Amino acid sequence: MDYDDLDKLLDEVEKKFGRDVSVACSSRESEKCSNDKNEQRKHSAAKPEQPISVSEDIDALLEELLEDDYSNSPQPKTEPFPKGPKTEKLLWSHSGGRKCCPVFIGGSSVTNGVGTATSKRSCDQLRCTSCDFQVLMFDDSEWDVSCDYLFLRNHTPDRQKLRTKLRRRRGFRAYACQCSWISTSDTTALGDKPQLRWVCGKHQD
Repeated sequence: MDYDDLDKLLDEVEKKFGRDVSVACSSRESEKCSNDKNEQRKHSAAKPEQPISVSEDIDALLEELLEDDYSNSPQPKTEPFPKGPKTEKLLWSHSGGRKCCPVFIGGSSVTNGVGTATSKRSCDQLRCTSCDFQVLMFDDSEWDVSCDYLFLRNHTPDRQKLRTKLRRRRGFRAYACQCSWISTSDTTALGDKPQLRWVCGKHQD
């Protein structure tokens, strides 16, 4: 066989098999395109179904809620709401108490209670706005001259330790929080003692 004949045969084989491969590839591509189109159609067909299912779920939930509200509607009749606010108002009025106006301090002979302009009672519910401690009182006592801020800072509100700086004095009353102290025998308005940051913390009776 001549080389020319061999070349011709190879050309014919390449042409034949090349066409088959191209045909096969084209057929595969067409199948792939058709499959992609089918998937797109499925997705496009499935998309409109989602809002329908969601809306149906929402409608079902709304119906259940409405049924629950309707079934529970008789309950407020058995327990009316006016009871709640009334009890709250009673508790508030009871716990709120009364405040001294003006606020007085005094010696051991001065009656404790709610102070007013006509009834100058010594307030026994004093609280300091500076250290936020309750003001302690000691009847028939006065503070020793050695009492100072550090002593009160370290020992308030321990009454036993505070007594170590007290002296017995009839008719006097010693007051102290964690940052201020005073001894007095006379009825005095706190408005006249600006150094004392004490206010009435309300009386329960």
